[in-house]
Amino acid sequence: MDDTYSYISSIYGKNHFDIDRPFQEILDFYLGKHLNLSPLGAYAGKDLYETTDYIDKVSPPLQKMWSIDGERIDSVLISPMEKHALEKLIHEYGISRPYFHGKSIMEHYAMGYLVADPGIYCILTLTHQTAYALHKYAPDNQKDYVPGLIGDRKETLLGATWFTEIQGGSDLGSNKTRAESGKNVWYLTGDKYFASNAGLADVALTSAFHGENHGAKGLSLFLLPRKNNAGDLNYRLRRLKEKSATKSVPSGEVELDSSEAQMIGDAGKAIYYITEDLMVSRLDNGAAACGIARKAYLEAYYYAMKRKTFGNLLIEHPGVKKDLLDMEVLLEGSIALTFKSIQLFNNSIDSRPPYDEGYNYARLMTHIVKNITAESSAKITQMATELHGGVGFLSEFPIERWHREALITPIWEGASNIQALDMLEAIMRKNAHIKLLSDFGDIVSEIREEKETAESCYRSLKESIEKLLSMGAIESQFHAKYSMEVMGHSMAAILLIHIGNSTGNRDFIKVGLLYARRFVKKGDYYSEAMDDADLLIHVDRTERSIKN
Repeated sequence: MDDTYSYISSIYGKNHFDIDRPFQEILDFYLGKHLNLSPLGAYAGKDLYETTDYIDKVSPPLQKMWSIDGERIDSVLISPMEKHALEKLIHEYGISRPYFHGKSIMEHYAMGYLVADPGIYCILTLTHQTAYALHKYAPDNQKDYVPGLIGDRKETLLGATWFTEIQGGSDLGSNKTRAESGKNVWYLTGDKYFASNAGLADVALTSAFHGENHGAKGLSLFLLPRKNNAGDLNYRLRRLKEKSATKSVPSGEVELDSSEAQMIGDAGKAIYYITEDLMVSRLDNGAAACGIARKAYLEAYYYAMKRKTFGNLLIEHPGVKKDLLDMEVLLEGSIALTFKSIQLFNNSIDSRPPYDEGYNYARLMTHIVKNITAESSAKITQMATELHGGVGFLSEFPIERWHREALITPIWEGASNIQALDMLEAIMRKNAHIKLLSDFGDIVSEIREEKETAESCYRSLKESIEKLLSMGAIESQFHAKYSMEVMGHSMAAILLIHIGNSTGNRDFIKVGLLYARRFVKKGDYYSEAMDDADLLIHVDRTERSIKN
């Protein structure tokens, strides 16, 4: 049988782990060991790659409101290919298991980077988040869901987090959903406007006020099963959203009408649990943003290796080389920043409210990472689309989809202004910047080669924080998003140079220098960068993963 998809994608059939040597090196550096994700890389590069593209273009989820017997079911029908992919990722590859099996949670994010498709990964992220909150904060009877959610039982369970309401969006203090206490159960009434996994989820996390509680700090967290104690449908799915991308995940509007639920943790402390759960998903967002950008880069890179214009291959044109170098440098910095933050979160994962300084530092980094990676992904996928010329704008080829998919990453889990506000809160109220500056000061002190550039980036980082601290509340909010960008880029450059110094792989030192010049100092590359481009843009060459 002719493999049609191989004619429309330049990276279909390639092992997406094996050809991504910079990712392997960065992952090994932060994990402290080599993680062999080659089997998942092969699956991500062929069957999953084709499946997710087909779902986007041909077979998105469909809402099914009624059963053949006339009963309200409010379910979602997904492609058998999508169901198979979810089962495979959950059970065979164990994408949600690492943290619950005593391993580093970084392994979960590394697998998510390879999956990348934000629709499929959203389904998995929501399920992972649900299991995380139940595992850490729920009473024993609610923890019975966890094995099914992480693939430790034959029956697969899917989770969801339904917090957002139409009138407030990220402002959870504006929510109107109410909870009334009953006998061993709570009854929830309200609307959840952005409810991903609606119709798929077996159990969801949601929030509500009760009694005289109000404002964000009055919210309580609840476990909402799909069926109530009588076995009847526990909520109504009003409709599914029409979206430009992320079509693999059904996103809908959920109506709660005396829906049965169980409280999780302490009453009135949902904002802590939700914020922590959002850290889990914001790091997922960062990993996915980088993974999306990598697939777009690889499509552009391999296309440039075979496409001829004006008598030369695209990749032989100096301007194209520079574009690919821009993309690669920005992406490697984003990956390094993301997995540094994941390492910090993994190290503070046992912290509980009101949390210790390690957790607050990890949280501060997460806000910055979420913003930097999302903006980088949007830029890299746009450039990759442009390098394909006219065919990059045709929906019949997969490269067009990656830019659409990237555009959700600045929005999901709080847009950039929300991240900026949360970053300010972590600095102004939690003093999380003290730990950050101390840690990066130590990192810079360990650097020997190109120390001056690392020190310059550290000064940029420190000055940005000091400027925010010197401002009043209104002024700091006005400048916060710009400062967040400067801080993120400064740290990314430092980390790349540090990785190069620590591993002996000078390619990362070169990338760090280029990153500092292009994205911290906002200048053009030095002339020698043309020679560097000939080496660095070829991410699949063996030398990218050895000391040189």
